Amino acid sequence: MSGAPSFALRDFAAQDASAVNALAVAAFTQYQHAYTDWPIFRERIADMAALAAGGEIIVARAGADIVGAVAYIGPGKPKSAIFLPEWPIMLMLEVAPRARGLGVGRALALACLERARRDGAEVFALHTSELMTVALPMYERMGFTWSSAVPDIHGVAYKLYLKRLDG
Repeated sequence: MSGAPSFALRDFAAQDASAVNALAVAAFTQYQHAYTDWPIFRERIADMAALAAGGEIIVARAGADIVGAVAYIGPGKPKSAIFLPEWPIMLMLEVAPRARGLGVGRALALACLERARRDGAEVFALHTSELMTVALPMYERMGFTWSSAVPDIHGVAYKLYLKRLDG
């Protein structure tokens, strides 16, 4: 992609917290109409940096700006009961609206899969919604397959997707 802004991935640092939290809100605001209680959901996602306490956050930077982030929660770490304890998962994959289409989301997802392999996992899990019309097809192209429906999140239907990890 000639002329496209480049980005680099790195581990989250404490000073990234406010940028990651603001990015979460910016990335999800386009869906606010679908959530039955957007103010409560917004408040929850506006503290994405808190996920670093139970996992690893990976950020994508373009210059001085954080343009993407995702939380990786490894095997055996506390997570929602919809996931088996031994499954590593990713939560809150987010890309700044201005950086969409540049491969940031895919790079972040691949970084999570690399960490899952590092941790010796056989299966990787995530949950997403058909509302996520860019993310869901990307996950499917990456080899994730539908496993089951899971409880709605603030009125939005979510589903569980799994990917077998080979080596």
